Amino acid sequence: MSTGLFSQLLDLACGVFLLAAVLILWRRELAAIVRIFALQGVALAAIAVILAVHEHHWVLLAVAALIAALRAGLLPHLMRRALAASGESRETQPLVNVAASLLTAAALTLLSYAVCQPLIRLAPSPATRALPVGLAVVLIGFFTLVTRRRAVSQVVGFLLLDNGTTAVAFLATSGVPLIVELGVSFDLLFAVLVLQILTARIQVAFGSTDLDDLRELHD
Repeated sequence: MSTGLFSQLLDLACGVFLLAAVLILWRRELAAIVRIFALQGVALAAIAVILAVHEHHWVLLAVAALIAALRAGLLPHLMRRALAASGESRETQPLVNVAASLLTAAALTLLSYAVCQPLIRLAPSPATRALPVGLAVVLIGFFTLVTRRRAVSQVVGFLLLDNGTTAVAFLATSGVPLIVELGVSFDLLFAVLVLQILTARIQVAFGSTDLDDLRELHD
């Protein structure tokens, strides 16, 4: 793969990866949010495949297959089951409205590009120049986690944060060992299973998955 083609494909995959995070802030339908998260999982797997082909790092192809199966397949499937069990369809009352959320995402992206400039100057390459995208998704995931009220939205925010961290690891080191990705993936799967059970219990106890209802536990 030529350097020019590698750079173009990597920029395209990173662009879709960042756009998916912004779209999650824009959409309020929970089913659409889960679908966009699955798309981001495909983009993350594509980043790994592009790096694997360019670096001739074939073990990274196995990591990409694992990422696609887990983050574009199994985790969205578990979240769709949680949505079906809860019967809820929209994020009705986010703590920050959609317009302000999109402006915040733009500000966080600019902040990421500013913060990463010293790292890019250390080793300029197409991969390191894409590092701000991974950091921006980490910050947008954290913002989603603290401003959304529905349990499924907060799970997506947590997973966005992890997707961004994984992207930064790929772009900074041209891949992570398969055993490390296996460990992280099983941790993620375990966390989502626990959150799915917690969501079902909240639905049964309070009739919705609004996590603000947990404040009643203080009474």
